[in-house]
Amino acid sequence: MTTAQLLEIADYAAQARDFLAKSRNYLDEDDLHQASEKGWGAASHMAKAVAAAQGWEYTTHAQFFGVLTRVSQRTGNPYILDLRATANELHGYYYMRKRELVAAEIGRSLERMAELLELLAPLTVPPTVR
Repeated sequence: MTTAQLLEIADYAAQARDFLAKSRNYLDEDDLHQASEKGWGAASHMAKAVAAAQGWEYTTHAQFFGVLTRVSQRTGNPYILDLRATANELHGYYYMRKRELVAAEIGRSLERMAELLELLAPLTVPPTVR
């Protein structure tokens, strides 16, 4: 794996963590749309880091599902699929009216995204580097 590829993986992982931190800040500010979208972004970018490290394709929204399905299969952890659904729900909240959003629910979902990032982190190390 090239240095550029390793940097790309590190950049995606760092962006995922940054998005998660920003999602929590937006939640504290009661900006529920941005909190939701940054939570989705955190999951998406960590999945991009995994895909890049594993040599899997991830260039479309639909491939998020495929990447996390492969992670679930590879790790034998079906909980990944539940977290995948939560990430997608967060993305969907962005399109809802503010009065329909529930801060406590979004907060719980963001904590689940923190779990997802931790579960995915080991897979951001390319097999040839381990």
